[in-house]
Amino acid sequence: MSPTSTQRSSDPRCRAVDLLVELERGRRTLDALMDGMEASGGLRDGRDRDLLNAILFGVLRWRARLDYIIARFSKTPLDKIDLPILNILRAGVFQLIFLTRTPPSAAVNTSVEMAKSMGAPWVAAFVNAVLRRAAAEHGSVRFPDPRREPVRSMAAAWAFPEWLTERWMGRFGADLTAELFESINAVPPLTLRANTLKTQRADLVAALQTEAKAVEACTLAPDGLRVEGLRTRMTALSSFRQGWFQVQDEAAQIVSLLLAPRPGEAVLDACAGRGGKTGHIAQLMGNQGTLVALDRSATRLAALREEMRRLGVSIVSCREADLSDGSTEEAPIRFDRVLLDAPCSGLGTLRRNPDIKWAEGRKDLGRYHQTQLALLKRAAERVERGGVLVYAVCSSEPEETVEVLRTFLAENPRFQSDGDDREIPETVRPLLDAQGFLQTYPHLRYMDGFFAARLRLKR
Repeated sequence: MSPTSTQRSSDPRCRAVDLLVELERGRRTLDALMDGMEASGGLRDGRDRDLLNAILFGVLRWRARLDYIIARFSKTPLDKIDLPILNILRAGVFQLIFLTRTPPSAAVNTSVEMAKSMGAPWVAAFVNAVLRRAAAEHGSVRFPDPRREPVRSMAAAWAFPEWLTERWMGRFGADLTAELFESINAVPPLTLRANTLKTQRADLVAALQTEAKAVEACTLAPDGLRVEGLRTRMTALSSFRQGWFQVQDEAAQIVSLLLAPRPGEAVLDACAGRGGKTGHIAQLMGNQGTLVALDRSATRLAALREEMRRLGVSIVSCREADLSDGSTEEAPIRFDRVLLDAPCSGLGTLRRNPDIKWAEGRKDLGRYHQTQLALLKRAAERVERGGVLVYAVCSSEPEETVEVLRTFLAENPRFQSDGDDREIPETVRPLLDAQGFLQTYPHLRYMDGFFAARLRLKR
């Protein structure tokens, strides 16, 4: 019996396939899809939520490898297979290869039942044939010869787009690229930041130990901790409702530490988004001073206001404006410190956002470069003499990082790198290179790939 619409909405495999299809059609981002599912009630059973997340994120992480295997067992070319059916096959093959606790017969049969609800009888027969062959023979699939086709081989084996594989192999070499790919494809821990306006990290660790399999302190960010195997939905935790923490990767926490805001100062978060770094900045300021959160999206600012309320932050004022078009003010107010967490490719966050693998291309990097440079120039106009400007992106690509800074510093000689400033915490200084720039990578220290540069305007 094929699943009804009601059954589809409550079945984690069906929900995962539906989300994959919607995502690939470009209707909404992965974050938006997950937020929408959460708002609609999601899946009540924790095991169902875990299975949905495993399939959804697993298929996104391993899509190119799954497609390579499917192509070996399908007589129909992949670009001729309807998107819902292709994603049923991807989800089925993922379960066969990676979810070892799922019996192969269950992975095949549930996929066939989904296919029955989506097309003619021959479609279910096609899915059945492909998956049964994959179940029996996927271990014998040979990937391209790494000696003859090193890029194709690594891209297929590790499930990365060929343009990015070629780029990183040219920059890092094959061995380091493989390490990077392996770390990106691993399921990352949930990383939190204790909100010291309401609690301390040790108290948060104690509160979470009964709610998770493992809780450990981050090594560099003084308020960060990593959580694995959370047994309760995060938003249902008492510590979440009380505002004891925000979800924030350790690398993102280090960016705010590099800004080093102090109580009583005037600080601008120039592209605030939903307020991850805004909350951290307010925390570092001891909730004293002036903190302006600027963003062009009213929806994001509404979420930011709610987040600040949950955290007990009272010093933030929100302004809806687009920094890139000069719509903020005629004579901009100047701040002691300005953070520009600029829009970027997001390639440093692939382990948490695997959908970006398939959404970004080489051509987008040049477009981001121009946007980032324009935003950096606008943000610089808002820095007080002697003040600090931090430029940050969640990427390691030169077009978005050092090349933006090189151009900006050449055109703005009154700004200089300030990486050796004594304000920077001791734990952060070893991460800075000779130019005073910060670059983190997923295969090092268990954090996302972030770039940040701390600049100071001469008096």
